[in-house]
Amino acid sequence: MYLVILLGNGVIIIVSVCDTHLHTPMYFFLSNLSFLDICYTSSSIPLFLSSFLTSKKTISFSGCGVQMFLSFAMGATECVLLSMMAFDRYVAICNPLRYSIIMSRTSYVPMAAGSWIAGGVNSMLQTSLAMRLPFCGDNIITHFTCEILAVLKLACADISINVISMAIANIIFLVVPVLFIFVSYVFILSTTLKIPSAEGKRKAFSTCSAHLTVVIIFYGTILFMYAKPKAKDSSGADKVQGVVTPMLNPLIYSLRNKDVKEAMKNVLCQKCSSERM
Repeated sequence: MYLVILLGNGVIIIVSVCDTHLHTPMYFFLSNLSFLDICYTSSSIPLFLSSFLTSKKTISFSGCGVQMFLSFAMGATECVLLSMMAFDRYVAICNPLRYSIIMSRTSYVPMAAGSWIAGGVNSMLQTSLAMRLPFCGDNIITHFTCEILAVLKLACADISINVISMAIANIIFLVVPVLFIFVSYVFILSTTLKIPSAEGKRKAFSTCSAHLTVVIIFYGTILFMYAKPKAKDSSGADKVQGVVTPMLNPLIYSLRNKDVKEAMKNVLCQKCSSERM
């Protein structure tokens, strides 16, 4: 699954950069999402896989902090990035004549950069608050990564400040983006239903289907991991959920997208031509 994540998302990034036809806001956001998924899984999966080859099942305190920061930053950034992609689809369908003006390069690049900065700043705050706590006991994390909630359970001090800061962060990075995405798709649906031709409606829905599918999988994964009962998960579902979304994202966007398929063919043809020369 990790190899599929690296290959699939790597291909999305390469074709988005190499093919000039994909130099649009939607594919710029998509390449950011692919890079984010690679970073997210690479922050924990290689160490997790190495535990199968060695008897060492530990991680250093500093290593745990780095892993916590990266995973938390990537998760928060993806929440904001998905909402930016929803706004892009909203403008494309609800205001197509002004799309090139509203979603110009001077607009979508700062939007993506803001997503990364917001996620990084939030993660730095949450991680620094967690790492300042005193820890005692066996320090055994009941999770396959240094997930922040699992780490906080090991603290030997009051974690009320951490809980409050995480609650605020959840509102900003989970609730607000979800509401933004929901409102965007309400307007998209309303506009699409007003299109007189069936072909026009089909095209409008097809441009949003991949993004909507990714949103449902991403937030569905979060609900599955954190809303389920806290009983011990003997099936190891949490381990699978950590890589399901990053693995499915490139498959969803490539299999359901003619532009990506065509770009992949063009890149391969160019490579074959250069090798022959």
